[in-house]
Amino acid sequence: MTATGSVTVRVPAKVNVQLAVGAARPDGFHDLASVFLAVSLHDEVTATPADELTITCEGRDADKVPLDRTNLAARAAELLAARHGISPDVHLHIAKDIPVAGGMAGGSADGAGALLACDALWGLDSSREELLEICAELGSDVPFSLVGGAALGTGRGEKLTELSVGGGFHWVFAVADGGLSTPVVFGEFDRLTEGVEVPEPAASPVLLDALRTGDTTALAAALANDLQAPALSLRPSLADTLTAGTEAGALAALVSGSGPTTAFLVKDAESAETVAAALIASGTCRTARVATSPAPGAAVL
Repeated sequence: MTATGSVTVRVPAKVNVQLAVGAARPDGFHDLASVFLAVSLHDEVTATPADELTITCEGRDADKVPLDRTNLAARAAELLAARHGISPDVHLHIAKDIPVAGGMAGGSADGAGALLACDALWGLDSSREELLEICAELGSDVPFSLVGGAALGTGRGEKLTELSVGGGFHWVFAVADGGLSTPVVFGEFDRLTEGVEVPEPAASPVLLDALRTGDTTALAAALANDLQAPALSLRPSLADTLTAGTEAGALAALVSGSGPTTAFLVKDAESAETVAAALIASGTCRTARVATSPAPGAAVL
């Protein structure tokens, strides 16, 4: 085991261009068909040898990031160390740029980033399959944070099939005040669909084709999120944000994942700046961020 110096990993945020949700399973989870696209907003996780497991965080919304064992970065270090019979003695420093509790998998990204950083720091040379197994144990979105690019997630979202993307897409993300709890949003989905036949979740062939061909207009027409209605039910003000972005020229708008961040697909970089400025001026969000996709998965810098 080598543990000298430090290792930094950059890891991307994600947007769900489609999130199809099935009925609640007996274990409380839902089967999903989740089409993930990694975007160019990143966190960086640095692993340094230490006497015990500690976490620090700086950057956007750093005060909202837990610095205890509930942080997925800490859990990642613990699970990896346990597999190899070593002690998780590492200092993890998170440089935060992905919105916190925003439906963009920031916490999951930090888990994947810490896993890769600790694996390199400790000289474990784990296989990709082993790392993905640990990611799936950490949470439904964590495997995709490791893989990046574009992928279809099934099961709870953790079983990935990588997808080809034929071009780049431009996005604006409107960051809301406060978070939305993913379990609460799923609970609202269950409430809203009570007594209704919920179809088996499946990826849209039209959407997959739009990704494969890099067709922005076709992708805009196919964006879909089954958690949007429950997110809007819990946070009605998000409807004003969605309206502000589309009125400013976005081709399409949707709630990102379980929210409350909202995502706007735009035609080019210039449109992205225009829509971001309009969203900020509208007063319907805390800030707006411009990004492109696809972006690579977790990578050692």
